[in-house]
Amino acid sequence: MIDPQIHIPYHKIAEHLSFIRQEKLNLELYIESNALDSISREDISRLKNQLDYNPSLTIHAPFMDLSPGAVDSKVRAVTMERFYHVLNIAEDLKVKAVVFHSGYEKWKYALNIDLWLEKSLLTWKPLVKKAEDIGAKIAIENIFEDEPENLRLLMEKMGNDSFGICFDSGHFNLFSKVSLEGWLEHLSPYIIELHLHDNNKTSDQHLPIGEGIFDFGKLFSALKGKDLIYTLEAHNAEDAKKSMRQLNKLIGS
Repeated sequence: MIDPQIHIPYHKIAEHLSFIRQEKLNLELYIESNALDSISREDISRLKNQLDYNPSLTIHAPFMDLSPGAVDSKVRAVTMERFYHVLNIAEDLKVKAVVFHSGYEKWKYALNIDLWLEKSLLTWKPLVKKAEDIGAKIAIENIFEDEPENLRLLMEKMGNDSFGICFDSGHFNLFSKVSLEGWLEHLSPYIIELHLHDNNKTSDQHLPIGEGIFDFGKLFSALKGKDLIYTLEAHNAEDAKKSMRQLNKLIGS
């Protein structure tokens, strides 16, 4: 039986705390920038006490306006400041992994992957050292990538077991021009986490597993035997339950 993480924004935990505790859910906490501005050590300590059933935890870092591959050094510095703050929270919560966005958009970088890669390495090398020190992994999520080349190059250049890929099924389904087999051929050795949600290729609908057209059976078959973090990105409790049922039907006990 797979016991996945459930993605939830930090500011919604109080609203759903009774359900979370009742179901003893593992969580991926999305800590957006507004939360970073107000969150305190006392808040984190209180959260740890509320989650007294010892759940498995991951964090999704903020991403709006941030750019880990920024050419502008001051933008990159602000991005790193935010990311270090997240890693400090990750240390307090003893999380398994922190998910970050790659920041790569091919048109913004005029198809110059090398420029993005050069600047990205300046960001991720010191951050992965911090992650290793606290016993966590960094997982880079595919977002607007229509093929896996930039992520493969980043993984190869980093060459660190604490730095891997969070493969997002919904984003792949919506944006990719390359087959799932092509993505897995390049990235399978680096995948450490899955973000699982579905869509009909019309928008980022975040449907429960099986309610869109993504081939989850093919994904799970290709990754069978790998030690992965499974994260359900549902937008309400009922969809989370549906995805949990479908996940265990597809993967089995």
